[in-house]
Amino acid sequence: MTTTPTHAELATWLVAAAEAVSGIVTTQHSTPLSRSYLHPVLSPLTAGPEVLTALANRMEDLLDEELPTTPATLFTLASYASALGWLTESLSELTQAVDVLATMAGLPPLPGTAPTVPGELEGFDLSGYTPRDQETVTALAAEAALPPGLYLQVLGRAEGAASDFTDACMEIVGALTEDAHELLKESVSFVRLGGNGPDSLPTLVRSLIARMETTE
Repeated sequence: MTTTPTHAELATWLVAAAEAVSGIVTTQHSTPLSRSYLHPVLSPLTAGPEVLTALANRMEDLLDEELPTTPATLFTLASYASALGWLTESLSELTQAVDVLATMAGLPPLPGTAPTVPGELEGFDLSGYTPRDQETVTALAAEAALPPGLYLQVLGRAEGAASDFTDACMEIVGALTEDAHELLKESVSFVRLGGNGPDSLPTLVRSLIARMETTE
């Protein structure tokens, strides 16, 4: 069994995880014009799995170390595990959303199969846009081989999916950071970490419990 880590060391683990998750939403990848309608989701979809794998490997390493089962250590592992689970679920939802968007855009489901040619949205009209915006939308839609109305619809849903994923990541980052701060409060951490009530649980776990109680 390894030596008991200090509260500062435990907090550092959570801060490092928070920084990794934050990096998912700040990383930018270039998008070809033919797929510009997916630009909002491609960067997190590219960066997310790499961060998720790194955090999962780190979690396995921590478990393999057979850390002493102190309240602070158990709290840290629970915080890390809840963040990992939350990120896994959020990334899965983002992936499913991108699959739907790809289908809407007529992209082939399998390599080598022919794409479909989707039609324009019924009743769509660009007349409400300024001439410059009309020109921009028409040009981008043409590059993507999509009708302008459908292009805007897919782009809008991509922005919504990216926003939902970003919100989830920021909640994870905030929770990990809050838990790290609790670990650094030496004067109050024993009361919090050693308690039996909801306040002894990591932030994301308490958030999930609160949501479940709200929906009951």
